[in-house]
Amino acid sequence: MLTAPRPPASIRAFNTVSQPFVGIAPLFSLDPEALLRSAQKKTGLEDFGDPWFREGLDVLLRALREEAELTPTGRTVARGDILMALQNRLHLQHWRTKHPEIAQEPVERPIVIIGMGRTGTTILHNLFAQDERNRTPLTWEVDRPFPPPEREKRDDDPRIAEVQAYLDRVDRLIPDFKKMHPMGALHPQECVRILSNELASMVFELSFHVPSYRRWLHEKAELSKAYQGHRRTLQHLQWRSPGRWVLKSPCHLWHLAALLGEYPDAVLVQTHRDPLSIISSMTSLGTTLRSMAGRAVDPKIVAEEWSKLHAYALNASVDARDSGLIEPSRVIDIQFREFLSDPIRTVRKVYAHADLDLTPEAERRIRVYWEANPSDKHGRHEHRFSETGLDLDEERDRIRRYQEYFDVPVEVQR
Repeated sequence: MLTAPRPPASIRAFNTVSQPFVGIAPLFSLDPEALLRSAQKKTGLEDFGDPWFREGLDVLLRALREEAELTPTGRTVARGDILMALQNRLHLQHWRTKHPEIAQEPVERPIVIIGMGRTGTTILHNLFAQDERNRTPLTWEVDRPFPPPEREKRDDDPRIAEVQAYLDRVDRLIPDFKKMHPMGALHPQECVRILSNELASMVFELSFHVPSYRRWLHEKAELSKAYQGHRRTLQHLQWRSPGRWVLKSPCHLWHLAALLGEYPDAVLVQTHRDPLSIISSMTSLGTTLRSMAGRAVDPKIVAEEWSKLHAYALNASVDARDSGLIEPSRVIDIQFREFLSDPIRTVRKVYAHADLDLTPEAERRIRVYWEANPSDKHGRHEHRFSETGLDLDEERDRIRRYQEYFDVPVEVQR
């Protein structure tokens, strides 16, 4: 059975010393009004834009206070993430008001990778980023997007070093995390980070135990507003640094109607792998992240949450095909094993499907990147379905419809 990793001694010491001050020190406050005022004070700005985000903010903060069992470290991490999102909203609205032409920026035919996590989406996204005509949102510019990035400075902007220093600190605190999900300031970033500015993102439920927020996000929230905010961010990022957008996140599988409502001309790439392989990996990832923030993290609970979430999203992707929401002409399916066996052929297939040409120089850069970045470059992420505590037959039944529909090979067996 998986076990939750023990936080480093420095974090344990901070938690012990700080616990008496949780209820009184602003550093640990998760009060919505206090956070809003703090963001305004830090930026000197007042207008947060569309007030829709308040619904998600209130639900999330309540869940963090009442359900997440946060340590002092967890409260500071959660508070910092939410403050960054609120400050980004203020800056985004300020720039759009100051430069109304940003709102006229067209976002046309983005390529959107919608596969579940651990199906090769990250490396595929990185391969697309090697073609200089493509535009992937980079981690530094998603986290520090103001002022808008400029094409000529995208590789040497001073914010790159700032964000990389933060990521290096994360690596020191969670040394095994890079085996699961390598990060870097110049790496392409997922749409979950963009949607966190709308306070409607799976990044929060991955990092914290927030079941009421999870139910709101997947069952109650009207996410068309969130995807409008997603477009506003892309317009901002491309204003001085244009290109052909290539995006990715498994979060889109839960909200395909909202995604396609905002980007009706998107070209979709759905990657496929045995979901039972995915669940054990996500359980390990979620347990590790939550252990840095929560008091008592149960891997079995993490596994049960992701099992249900995955089954819902994967079966919803079948519904989207059967209902005609996703037309065959706008999506290409990639099997995980097929991708690993010949990544260049996979990239060519996607380019052909999107009516794009893959230049010899772009293909050369892609080959170089693939060879220099094997999956175990930072160590192998070890995980087994048998360690999740889930029943294999029950879990296989949950995703049988999806697996048969897309002819996904079985990897996990008794």
